[in-house]
Amino acid sequence: MTTLLASLAGCTWYHADPLQTVNTSTSQDSIERIRVDPASMPLPELSAHIFDPTDGLDISEVAMLAVANNPDLKLARDDLGIARAQAFSAGLLPDPQLAIASDYPGQENTTRAFSYGLSMDVLSIITRSANKQSADATVTKTDLGLLWQEWQVIAQARQLFAKARLAENTLPLLQRQLNLSRLRYERMAAARRDGNLTSDTLTAALTSYSDARKQYTDAERSAEQTHHDLNALLGLSQTVHLQLVGDPDTATLANSTLEDALKNLPQRRPDLLALRAGYDAQEQKYRAAILSQFPTLTVGFNRGRDTSNIYTTGFQINLSLPIFNRNRGNVAIEQSTRQRMKDEYQTRLNQAFADVEHLRADSVILTRQLAQVEAALPEAEHAAQQASEAFAEHNLTLGAYADAQAAAITKQVDLATLRESLTEQRIGLQALLGGVIPDPFSNDHS
Repeated sequence: MTTLLASLAGCTWYHADPLQTVNTSTSQDSIERIRVDPASMPLPELSAHIFDPTDGLDISEVAMLAVANNPDLKLARDDLGIARAQAFSAGLLPDPQLAIASDYPGQENTTRAFSYGLSMDVLSIITRSANKQSADATVTKTDLGLLWQEWQVIAQARQLFAKARLAENTLPLLQRQLNLSRLRYERMAAARRDGNLTSDTLTAALTSYSDARKQYTDAERSAEQTHHDLNALLGLSQTVHLQLVGDPDTATLANSTLEDALKNLPQRRPDLLALRAGYDAQEQKYRAAILSQFPTLTVGFNRGRDTSNIYTTGFQINLSLPIFNRNRGNVAIEQSTRQRMKDEYQTRLNQAFADVEHLRADSVILTRQLAQVEAALPEAEHAAQQASEAFAEHNLTLGAYADAQAAAITKQVDLATLRESLTEQRIGLQALLGGVIPDPFSNDHS
């Protein structure tokens, strides 16, 4: 009885945890109350950065907030907790089995018979080591998968920051271009009504105005989509409007750094290390399946008394006969699964190299385009300045003035767009190459 009470005292008791029925996304009022511990950041450059939302968020603070508050990362951390619980379960020894029986004879001069026995599943002890190692490797796989997901969220946050800053810089330019196009069209429409302008000239002005209006509307919609995506990534309510400050880092990785990163890619990328850990876990599952080919063995001891008051002590062995099944099906399944995981790792590794080479080649094209636009911009701005001076002195028509201004604005927007695209590309390249893997992972998978 004492043993039973002690067992009950060590049990876990049920506690209800009801679901929420309200929106729990971070609101505008609670932004400044958010605290992010730099030490918990998965990249060195973030762990050395101070998170202070009171003066706006720079690109690093946006990335830090994403790591701390991203809804998908919260689910991934829950998955890690499940994997750790499963590893804990795999390491537990099986409970012994207690059997008690009693017979009550219906005849005089006889004694109540009883028997009790204690048994243990031996095979579960034999396979415990392999199952525990498999579960531990799964924990490492899940932890590395979480690290890789954090890196991807950081890259997405940085790219969305760059998009948002692009919208802030280009929308005023596009608004100015729209205003000029509208003014020219309205002036020409008035001239057409007075009979001083042909219809085809007005049509050209209307087309230009419509194009400028569409370009501005498309940019507005893109900015709204960026706002939505960024808030969703950061776990913020859609009513929150962040004050973004600073510009993205546009530093280019040196070729030597790229080559070193590519050479050490299998040791740098958490997703590749996670696949290796998953392969190690599958190796142990395959080993456990092979061990389970041996007969199931249960050993026990018993003590009893029959109705004639004779006591007996003995043992029992339950042994399965491996004649038909012999666990061959599970062995084949685990072996095939191991082969699939091996192929998955190689496919992911090959794809990683291909993605990096693609971004490097595309970066060369973008850099060349950027240089061409940068070279052409001063001339367009100079022409716009001369047009402004001539227009102010009434030596230039409104149409020619608007065209010169539109040409300069187009070059400025193109330049900002190319710079943003190149920044996004470099952020993506850094994410593909990987960064510094924490020591525990490196030591386990070197």
